[in-house]
Amino acid sequence: MASIMAKHVTHCLCIIIASFCLIVTASDPDILSDFIVPENTNASALDGSFFTFTGMRGIFRSPAPPNVKGTQASMVEFPALNGQSVSMAVLQFAPGGINPPHTRPHATGLLFVVEGSLEVGFVDTSNKLYTQTLQAGDMFIFPKSLIHYQYNADASKTAMAIAAFGSANGESVSIPATMFEDGIDDGILAKALKTDVATIQKIKAGLAPKA
Repeated sequence: MASIMAKHVTHCLCIIIASFCLIVTASDPDILSDFIVPENTNASALDGSFFTFTGMRGIFRSPAPPNVKGTQASMVEFPALNGQSVSMAVLQFAPGGINPPHTRPHATGLLFVVEGSLEVGFVDTSNKLYTQTLQAGDMFIFPKSLIHYQYNADASKTAMAIAAFGSANGESVSIPATMFEDGIDDGILAKALKTDVATIQKIKAGLAPKA
């Protein structure tokens, strides 16, 4: 009984420490009020609904997406987060689904797997790759701004994770989309990647949305 209690206490301490790390590494500026009231809003008219986000109701019963689906609660979707240095997202992975390499310029990320298994990793500024296989109940931290990814390697089972971010703006920048879908000249990409224009065009065709 004592050992079970110790495990629960240890788990809670880990969550508290991880949450604290998110707060102290957040890039959002400190605010001088309890919370930020949106423009043209009467502060005295606010009630509990302003601090409530219902956009994820039913998400745990939704069908598997074709690849990966992220449902985010940032200051855009949930204005009460503005100034609070925290946001969240639920990530749903189809069998074989991948969240391709990306960065989050404004936020450290903490991933908690609630269903299935995920292969995750990030690359630090010395170009060292850190990888791990996560099971349900595991957490993994992605340091701010570093390139990282998640992959559901199981070809038959879905996976789901909850991500917490140390910023009210947890938006990501997709590496494939930024490189191949944002108008950079094919010749420049070919030189940078030490390949030819035909290969670059083939990659772009593969990334294009299917009709």
